[in-house]
Amino acid sequence: MIKKLILLFSFLVIATSGFAQTGSVKGFIYDKATGEPILFTPVALVGTGFAVSTDVNGFYAITKIPPGNYRLIATATGYDSASVAILIEKDKVISKQLYLVKTTVNLKEVDVSAEKQQKKTEVQTSVTKITPREIKIMPAVGGEPDLAQYLQVLPGIIFSGDQGGQLYIRGGTPVQNKVLLDGMTIYNPFHSIGLFSVFDTDIMKNADVYTGGFGAEYGDRISSVMDITTRDGNKKRLSGKASLSTFNSKLLLEGPLKKQKEDGGASSTFVLSYKNSYLDQTSKNLYSYVNNGNGLPFSFEDLYGKVSFNGEGGSKFSVFGFDFTDDANFQDIAEINWKSNGVGTNFVIVPKGSNTLMDGGFAYSKYKINQQEADDKPRSSSINGFNLNMNFTSFINRDEFRFGMEVLGFRTEYETYTVSDVKREQIENTTEFGTYFKYRISRDKFVLDPGLRIQYYASLAEFSLEPRMGAKFNVSDKIRLKAAGGFYSQNLMSAASDRDVVNLFYGFLSGPENLPEEFRGEEVKTRLQKARDLIAGVEWDITNHLEVNVEVYHKWFTQVTNINRDKIYPDNGQFEDQPDALVKDYIVEDGYSRGVDLVIKYDYKRFYIWSVYSLGYVRRRDEFREYAPHFDRRHNVNMLVSYTFGKKLDWEMNVRWNYGSGFPFTKTAGFYELQTFGNGLGTDPNTSNGDLGINYGEINQGRLPDYHRLDFSIKKSFVIGKNSILEANASVINVYDRENIFYFDRVRYKRINQLPVLPALGVNMNF
Repeated sequence: MIKKLILLFSFLVIATSGFAQTGSVKGFIYDKATGEPILFTPVALVGTGFAVSTDVNGFYAITKIPPGNYRLIATATGYDSASVAILIEKDKVISKQLYLVKTTVNLKEVDVSAEKQQKKTEVQTSVTKITPREIKIMPAVGGEPDLAQYLQVLPGIIFSGDQGGQLYIRGGTPVQNKVLLDGMTIYNPFHSIGLFSVFDTDIMKNADVYTGGFGAEYGDRISSVMDITTRDGNKKRLSGKASLSTFNSKLLLEGPLKKQKEDGGASSTFVLSYKNSYLDQTSKNLYSYVNNGNGLPFSFEDLYGKVSFNGEGGSKFSVFGFDFTDDANFQDIAEINWKSNGVGTNFVIVPKGSNTLMDGGFAYSKYKINQQEADDKPRSSSINGFNLNMNFTSFINRDEFRFGMEVLGFRTEYETYTVSDVKREQIENTTEFGTYFKYRISRDKFVLDPGLRIQYYASLAEFSLEPRMGAKFNVSDKIRLKAAGGFYSQNLMSAASDRDVVNLFYGFLSGPENLPEEFRGEEVKTRLQKARDLIAGVEWDITNHLEVNVEVYHKWFTQVTNINRDKIYPDNGQFEDQPDALVKDYIVEDGYSRGVDLVIKYDYKRFYIWSVYSLGYVRRRDEFREYAPHFDRRHNVNMLVSYTFGKKLDWEMNVRWNYGSGFPFTKTAGFYELQTFGNGLGTDPNTSNGDLGINYGEINQGRLPDYHRLDFSIKKSFVIGKNSILEANASVINVYDRENIFYFDRVRYKRINQLPVLPALGVNMNF
């Protein structure tokens, strides 16, 4: 069946690659100074209704053009327009590359028209497109902007804390979020100190963050997708950046291996980025008031490299690799360290005489985490695997047809010890196959984006048929209605319980075999985790620079696999008369997440204001109870203000304030002496000392105090030379030193707080 579908859609692609009595023009839009593609910028035929926007590769295609003479024009913010005369002939596809030159005049109106074009022709439900520009207006910790800090202000995203914080997206857990870097799966994108990710902002080209309703091209996750692409590097000259702050340092180098001698000529480039944190050392002196003078126990190193080979017509081939490490040493409690590395390739092929773009890649990555606790019971988890994909995109006037295939496989290894010192292991090998089809229909008043993904989990011998749909109706130039929804599945699960409030151990398991046979009286027919969602929203451009976006969502988690915290008996046949929920290592749950996200954005000249309010409800249900998971935050508010000032506009001030209502927690009902009978039958309960036992109240019936924090940064730029800019910066995290709770030690009856006030200074040089 799948083969027949692929052949059918392949035939449609070939059949639509040429159009009788009309012609086409395609190509790329580049920055003339660096040779880098310019993303999401409008390209049009002057005096006609033919207009499109470039994609993430800077590629455009205008089809079904009547034969004749035209002028092709491209415009982008911060660049002078570029145009060229073209001749469209019947049944021919011509290729034209345009190179834009930066200007000192900020063409804000062009930016508005580019955004309007995308809003009308793309559904854009529950997706935020992020470029380095947006990330750099966040208050930068130590002067170094980071994706982790920007993600925290997006609608629908709940951040659990500064130390070991994870992102929970519209009721989904971290393991249900798919993170891609140049098409490669990244299993842990955040460091133990939640202010930093593994990604270097300065080499990012674009990041698409889907908090729901993502298309059929993405599979194997049920909550969200974060798709990050990096730049290829400067094609004209050697350039880079060096940074130094009280928190960390960074060095970035990029440039040509083979310089692009003329516009459109072949070239090869490299990018190399290294950053490291020495906060565990500097904090002992600079922040002696933290952690009883022991400093902050976090350190990390990130290395990323990429080499790209660029053809004359826009085709390219890249090889990249990374090595990320992290260490958190909580004295007398636990030491946690992880290492992630990988290598991959990707390509873009632009066939001559066709409106079809081909892209794909192959990658292999590995992640391993170790935790050593004071009780000398180690825990470890590792996952290593590959992913291979190929995609075909055909442009048919303003419509777009896309289909592709994906193969991925991974091996998980997990080792831990129970409270009875029993070693528990799981080693699993998993292979998955996926194919998808989607067709975006764009008209003046509406956009339809139907898709279908077929996922086959070979190790489980299970198919998953996953329809997806997006739609938009342009009520007017300023008001648009939109909706999206779909079915999703995944095999991967967390090696930690979702009920653990604080857990830096971020490990992985594949779908386990020993699930309960029934869940609430119904037969458990699959080992997959499954969900579906439905989203509706409205976009309103109040003015050319002020816009409002509102979305209402409901996500059904129809089956979720979790570690069994109610397990009492060993699963060895001796207790087969007991309920599965008390015997099995893993349990099945279901639940839902629903809420409203409101975004207000103002962007004009020197001011950028971003404000978000999220109202959310999350519920989970196991065999015995319904409860609110620990990340069920009812209210979340983010305010971000950026202001550029000075005669030369060389000063920038950024302020961010976050408020979140309290997370659920389980109250302590009482304490008792827990007799472990360490000497077996010879134990005398009258004379032997037991351990401290805790009686817990009903799960998550309490609420922690509210969270709020104010961050501030200011920076000044100095032009040193034609291509050299020095930037000095100062920042303060938690300006008014709010004592936000991290966790509460029940045994010692001691409250542990999140990060206190942390000032920092930094300097960086772009050259």
